[in-house]
Amino acid sequence: MFTADGIDVIKTPPQAPRANAFAERWVGTVRRECTDLMLIVNERHLATVLADYTSHYNDHRPHRSLGQQPPNPPPRIVDVTAARIKRRPILDGLINEYSQAA
Repeated sequence: MFTADGIDVIKTPPQAPRANAFAERWVGTVRRECTDLMLIVNERHLATVLADYTSHYNDHRPHRSLGQQPPNPPPRIVDVTAARIKRRPILDGLINEYSQAA
């Protein structure tokens, strides 16, 4: 499937954690900011937590390499000095997201 789209598949060597730096960075970020701070009960709970965190990571969390913007930024820029701010807790308050109040 990948070769049909012109994508080269590169196999990483077994037990070489530095071979896939992007995956290692993602796993480390998820562990530091999310799963190390929670008690995960079962696989379903883990899937829910990871889905919520992934949404937060891509839609709201600032990324240094993107000029403090998320990968999927909101459609409009808001002047936060003149707007009312609303806080929305994510993962039962482990993370908070802020947006303009209506």
